[in-house]
Amino acid sequence: EKEKRMIQAIFYKEWIKTRWYLLLATLFMIGITGYSMLRVSRVIAMQGIDHLWVVMVQKDAIFVDLLQYVPLLTGILLAAVQFFPEMQRKCLKLTLHLPYSQKKMILAILAFGLLALAACFATSFIIMGIYLPQHFTGELVRHILLSAVPWFLAGGAGYLFVAWICLEPTWKRRVLNLIIAALICRIYFLAPAPEAYNSFLPVLTLYTLLIASLSWISVVRFKAGKQD
Repeated sequence: EKEKRMIQAIFYKEWIKTRWYLLLATLFMIGITGYSMLRVSRVIAMQGIDHLWVVMVQKDAIFVDLLQYVPLLTGILLAAVQFFPEMQRKCLKLTLHLPYSQKKMILAILAFGLLALAACFATSFIIMGIYLPQHFTGELVRHILLSAVPWFLAGGAGYLFVAWICLEPTWKRRVLNLIIAALICRIYFLAPAPEAYNSFLPVLTLYTLLIASLSWISVVRFKAGKQD
């Protein structure tokens, strides 16, 4: 019961800190997804649904390319909003002195961020899931949605990497972490062909979640007194 209350308190603290950013991020996600759907409607109105299907089959077009880097940017900014002020104001030391497991506390903070991102990203999938079946077969809808999944996983990875960088106590190591993060994030965008990641998606999802462990390395370094 005590642990449950502590997790609720952590989630509430993070919600207070990030609520306005999350609102703006969700509205932007809804706006960019809605705009992508309007572009599809425009093509249908001007050239017909048959032309759209031909383009999808022959040119591997999925018509939601505008979304490609939006989840990554959303995740990066959420981590910056959540962790950068904490490190600037040197609040981490106070947080780590609370009567609760430090490891569980960091994981709870990261879990809040990932769940908040998932809720934000879900709005995009809901809009596409409602709109696309009106014009495409189930197979083509699945084709579009699965092609977009790696982009949204990249958003989670970007969030976790920036959390790792922000929690790192030394600037030299932060720069190194940033270079590593940038190189690894490229993996989510290496294959341009739609559904290229299908067989790799379970591994990519697990790989993304494992990035959370890096933040604990930064916290351990912080506790050890590493600083510039």
